[in-house]
Amino acid sequence: MARKRLCEIAVEEMEGSAEYESIRSDLLSQLKMNQTTGKYYLDMIKDYMDLWVTKNLLLKDIKTRGVTVRYNNGGGQSGYKKNDSVEQALKVNTQMLKILDSIGIKPSTCGGGEDDEL
Repeated sequence: MARKRLCEIAVEEMEGSAEYESIRSDLLSQLKMNQTTGKYYLDMIKDYMDLWVTKNLLLKDIKTRGVTVRYNNGGGQSGYKKNDSVEQALKVNTQMLKILDSIGIKPSTCGGGEDDEL
């Protein structure tokens, strides 16, 4: 129960962050520049931002636990296995790109802001 609460706190912190608002605002500005309107598109931006939060939680888990995690199945077997967050982060990132493509937002070709960390 405490772990779930920590996750909820992390989500609230990310959703209230300046980076979250900056990305959301930028996406909304691009929709406006493209003269793309409608509740469907606003909902897609919300979905994109939800995935952005999820991606950042997955990356935080990878940074904390690493790409492999220790397991113990209780039957005397233990060892290391891949951290499932790695695969999930890739899937979430792919879905984020699909959302941007479906609403017609392309990366800017003129100099713009900071590069994302890898």
